[in-house]
Amino acid sequence: MNLRDAGWLAAPAVLLLAAVLVYPLAIIVLRSFSEPEPGLQNYIWFFGSPVNRAVLQRTFVLSGWVTLASLICAYPYAYAMTVVGKNLRLILILCVLVPFWLSGVVRTLAWVILLQDSGVINSILRGLGLSPVKLIRTQLGVVIGMTQVLLPFMILPIYSVMKGIDTRLLQAARSLGAKPWRAFLQIYVPLSLPGVYAGAIIVFILSLGFYITPALLGGPRSTMLSSLVQNQVLSLLNWGRGGAMGVVLLVATFILLAIAAPLMRQKHTQTRREK
Repeated sequence: MNLRDAGWLAAPAVLLLAAVLVYPLAIIVLRSFSEPEPGLQNYIWFFGSPVNRAVLQRTFVLSGWVTLASLICAYPYAYAMTVVGKNLRLILILCVLVPFWLSGVVRTLAWVILLQDSGVINSILRGLGLSPVKLIRTQLGVVIGMTQVLLPFMILPIYSVMKGIDTRLLQAARSLGAKPWRAFLQIYVPLSLPGVYAGAIIVFILSLGFYITPALLGGPRSTMLSSLVQNQVLSLLNWGRGGAMGVVLLVATFILLAIAAPLMRQKHTQTRREK
């Protein structure tokens, strides 16, 4: 197959991406510079408002906490998927895939029932003689709900890398006198880092644009930038300011990825050399 044939095969996908992604994004960027008047007034307004800057910072901080929580939960789960038997592995994979079959709104409403002041969790705490914990309308509740929704996106990349790791390397390290925990940390963990990086990037980027979960589980102190964009576009019909918020979030994300990419590439190169 020559290059021309490959180009024709890729043409439908390219046209689809241009229609549903590039064109709408270009319109948003254009409106951020042209509405209500041509110029940079929307961006001046955004960076001149302490509230907007605080919400932008909170968006990245919450996304970072969600990424960290997802990693802590996903890494041992993915490792368990590689060491259990075939039947149990199928059950674990099914548990990862089931959330994809449920609406995000349904899962978030389920967390509302669990986390509310009179919900299941606080009822259990009261039954144990402990004081109830404020979970709903807090940043902790938002992190819990977003972590549950995004956990499969962290588990699957990590598992795809872990299943290709040769466990005989750990056995060789133990035969040379290394303790199991040391062999795991110095051999297995570095080899699994490409999956960790991939999952972290996916979860972090997806959490930046979350709207439903923070809106239902969070309060005023856990408002994310997506809520402000929704308010500007749908409530105030101010497409210029809403577009400016979206462009700022997109550019900030690209900057962080540009900073993180060389570090990840360097770590991946070192891992391949060690392997």
